[in-house]
Amino acid sequence: MLLYVATALYILIGGFIVIRLLLNGMRPTKTLAWLFAIFTIPVGGIFLYLMLGRNRRKNKLFKLKHTPKVASYIAKAIHQYSPITKKEFEEHHKIISLITKNSYFAPCTGNDVKLLKNGEATFRAIFDALKSAEHFIHLEYYIFEEGKLTTDLFNLFQKKIKEGVTVKILYDGIGSMSLSKKYIRQLQNIGVEIHKFLPIKFGKFLSSINYRNHRKIIVIDGKTAFTGGINVSDKYIKGDTDLGVWYDIHLQLKGPVVQSLQAIFAMDWYMVSKEDSILDTSCFYTYKKENGSTVQIVHSGPDSDFSATQQMYFSMINEAKEYIYITNPYIIPGESILDALKVASMSGVDVRILLSEKSDNVIVKWCIRSYFEGLLQAGVKIYLFPEGFIHSKTIVVDTTISSVGTTNLDIRSFEQNYEVNAVIYDDTFALALKDDFLKDIKNSTQLDFNTFMQRPWSQKLKEGFAKIFSPVL
Repeated sequence: MLLYVATALYILIGGFIVIRLLLNGMRPTKTLAWLFAIFTIPVGGIFLYLMLGRNRRKNKLFKLKHTPKVASYIAKAIHQYSPITKKEFEEHHKIISLITKNSYFAPCTGNDVKLLKNGEATFRAIFDALKSAEHFIHLEYYIFEEGKLTTDLFNLFQKKIKEGVTVKILYDGIGSMSLSKKYIRQLQNIGVEIHKFLPIKFGKFLSSINYRNHRKIIVIDGKTAFTGGINVSDKYIKGDTDLGVWYDIHLQLKGPVVQSLQAIFAMDWYMVSKEDSILDTSCFYTYKKENGSTVQIVHSGPDSDFSATQQMYFSMINEAKEYIYITNPYIIPGESILDALKVASMSGVDVRILLSEKSDNVIVKWCIRSYFEGLLQAGVKIYLFPEGFIHSKTIVVDTTISSVGTTNLDIRSFEQNYEVNAVIYDDTFALALKDDFLKDIKNSTQLDFNTFMQRPWSQKLKEGFAKIFSPVL
């Protein structure tokens, strides 16, 4: 009798999920895959769907950005900008309009943008800026990992708090799992305000585990900000035993664009702390400088109406007339980006992708390689960097537009993570990023299509198996 009841209940729950799948309007292939999992994997299929398959964008479980209070705050942040003329950026008006509609923030002029290569240069600049803080320090990181860096940060925070500086830290519940309670208590004892983003709790385990805050943001006094691919971890300074040195790109920003990153931090802080005092203009700084780079911030998450960072990549790829140079550690692009890269290459655009030969995950490694054959066949040039691990997330197009940020070229970043990128409309910066890319590929191995096609069938089998997991990697 108990078996019949359990079976009936399972069918009832499965039927309810089927209805949700149909109403949510997922891609047919994705819907079919989840239906197959639910009805062929007893119990486990339903749990997998609840953890990994639910469409947060449709469910709107987080409605933070739609509240009047947040809408008013965003409007105030936008008013901090220097105006730009449509004529000045006619070439990129489509992507500018796209990002503005998706992420609220229009591009602003009068910014100083500094390209920071790798951990030593990045943390040297970060610590110099932190030492100059007079009012507040806001940090938001996916990985906040104990080591020499966090010890140095603790000592610096202790000094700055005694000077009257407010320090707020937001860290991800999964990415920073290794962060000890002892270190957190030490920070709290000296006056640091610290919160965990989407902590793993028993009652919310299924609804939150798959949605992570992958952003890396520092804002100091509303004057200086940092963002990019580098986390707070010693592996960016001295490497690790498995992959060696981690290579990455970060940005130091000064100017009105800092207000966009401050607004993103404030919304994330409000989301986890419920403290609405962060939603005011006291953290904004008024800029009067007119000359400088034009920068636009794009951010997205599972609660966004659309995948803003994915659409940013798609638009940049489609705008290209001469070349597209991409550095990214995780090339699991999904159908739209994959097709856009192929179409661009087959249309005569020089499309090049740089990533590491090594990987920090064996399944991810073979999943990434499963896309190589199609890309190479379409004429895309793929380069594997042999030393260390490249963690940069950059794209530069036609020496006119570029982007540096936290977004990987994979489905997880596009659909499930909270991400942020800076889009820079500046020829000089784009040229510097292009030159850096060309230097890196000189030390890399270019894949040959014919040679790659002769790889052992065992590798093809690994690629095919790993590709099954592409939606959740």
